[in-house]
Formats: sequence, structure tokens, C-alpha cells
Amino acid sequence: MRILLVEDDPMIGEAVREGLRLEGYAVDWVRDGRAAESALATEAFAAVLLDLGLPKKDGMALLRSLRERKASVPVLVITARDTVADRVAGLDAGADDYLVKPFDLDELAARVRALVRRAAGRPEPLITRGAITINPATREVTVAGKPVPLSAREYALLMALAERPGIVLSRGQIENRIYGWGEEVGSNAVEVHVHNLRRKLGEDAIRTVRGVGYTLAPNTRA
Repeated sequence: MRILLVEDDPMIGEAVREGLRLEGYAVDWVRDGRAAESALATEAFAAVLLDLGLPKKDGMALLRSLRERKASVPVLVITARDTVADRVAGLDAGADDYLVKPFDLDELAARVRALVRRAAGRPEPLITRGAITINPATREVTVAGKPVPLSAREYALLMALAERPGIVLSRGQIENRIYGWGEEVGSNAVEVHVHNLRRKLGEDAIRTVRGVGYTLAPNTRA
């Protein structure tokens, strides 16, 4: 799942990026409002983490322009602006949530999960697809109640498929969801991850649509 982080402080940005990567997210990090505008115009993100005090274009102005264009991507404001008036202004401008610095990375990750869950219209915390159950809060995956350990990439790929049951994702679409900018992607990386998931979840868990891509097999859907 791909997240856009808009933060000009290098220490905070690095900590958030690495923390979310450990949670299984692909994180693209930009450091000013204009770069964020460009990224949002060309890429699809599951959520945006937005600082307000940005160079080139203020975060609040960026948020307003995003909502004026009817963009529905969830936005979590992360800022040092901590007055009630600031929080009200941010939420009224179109933010879905507001988190004041300094914050705990565990709380940030929980808020991101909640944003993504609400945007997908999925109020329940667990994702169940047939015998497969995923707990995004702990990244635990079980098959018929038995825990299955997955690597970060395997988990990210499973989530990409599980959140869109019945939809066939191409290799390029999968790469866009599980790899961030600048990350090296092997020519057969997706195929390797799919092979490993089938070995762990069951050979029939993921179906190949020849010439198109991959989808969760029908018998794994809720």
C-alpha cells in the first residue's frame, strides 16, 4: 500500500518513512508543497501524511486545492500547529484526521490504518477472504486459524489483492502498490512474491489471469 509523506523536516521524515515501511507500506517522501502537488497529479496513493509548514506551497493551501479538485484521497495532517483553532481549520479544509507533533509512531500507524479502512468502506478491523484472515494492526495472517509468517513484501502484495477482491491487478499495478520511489524492483520480483504466497497460503490462493495479472481466487473471497 502506497503512502505519500509530505514533510520538510529530515529527521521526522526519515523516522516516519522507516516506521511505516516496517508496517508494510511503500512510502514516497517529498519535502515541499509543489513536489507534493506533482506527485498527487501523477500517482495514486492510499493516504497522504501532510505537514502544514511547507516550503514553496503551504500545506493548508495544498489541502484546500486538493479538495477543490474533488480528490478523495485520505489526508492525515501531521503538524506542530496545536491550537484548537488550528485543528478546526485543518479539519474544515478537508483533512480526515489531525495529529500534533511530537507523536508516537505506533499511534501514527494506527491512524493510517483507520484512514485506509474507512476509505475502503471497511469498518471492521480484520480482513477475511475465505479461509484467509488478515489483521492489519498486527500484520498477522492466518489460514484456517493457523498463523502464516509473511515477509514485508509478501504481506504488502496480499493486502493489495485482499483489499480489491475480484479485481485483477497487473504486475505494474502491484509494483506501484508495494514499492516506493527509488526502490529497486527485480524483473521477476512480483512473480517470486506470488510463488511464495501460494506456497504459504495454498497453491489455489492466487489466480493468474494470463496476459493480465493476478487476483485472489474466487474461493478466498468473503
